[in-house]
Amino acid sequence: MAGNTTEEVEGSAGTETKTNNNAEIPPEFLIKHPLQNSWSLWFYDNDKNKTWEENQIELTTFDTVEDFWRLYHHIKAPSELRQGHDYAVFKKGIRPMWEDDANKMGGRWLVSLEKSKRNSDLDRFWLDVILLLIGENFENPEEICGAVVNVRAKIDKIGVWTADISKQQAVIDIGRKLKDQLGIHGKIGFQIHRDTMVKHSSSTKNLYTV
Repeated sequence: MAGNTTEEVEGSAGTETKTNNNAEIPPEFLIKHPLQNSWSLWFYDNDKNKTWEENQIELTTFDTVEDFWRLYHHIKAPSELRQGHDYAVFKKGIRPMWEDDANKMGGRWLVSLEKSKRNSDLDRFWLDVILLLIGENFENPEEICGAVVNVRAKIDKIGVWTADISKQQAVIDIGRKLKDQLGIHGKIGFQIHRDTMVKHSSSTKNLYTV
């Protein structure tokens, strides 16, 4: 009796394996889900022997949901970066620099985090921001250029960069969406790039706050 049972189990397993091997893989497991835009991941190295621009390194570009998650799970989180280093995610072809043609007429919504919040909030905020960007979840996605996370000694910063400060309502809508998505209860401010270029960011006045 036991022998027959064993043979039945083995026979069932063999039949199941054969069936599984011959089964077609559902198409949804083979097809990648394209993003509306291609996005580039940048890393700022903070090498004192290089210029600021030379320190900006374009690591890779992704244009599907699956490629983003594969990348995300194989790089360090912002909280693991050394102080002085940055990540940036920008639409392909736009450099994370004020001087880039796509950025020079724009500004950034700035979220500042005390170092004590690095382990609890920084990585979560950064992931939420990236998902907002690549998912085209802002009301005016055409105004989005990219986002930067700065890891610093005292205050970490996440900036969402927009293209044109004259698009007042679009800029404000982006700020409100960002604040709501991150669950921020205080105020966040929007700074013009050309003001930040000539002043330290802490002394730059906010054009808008939400």
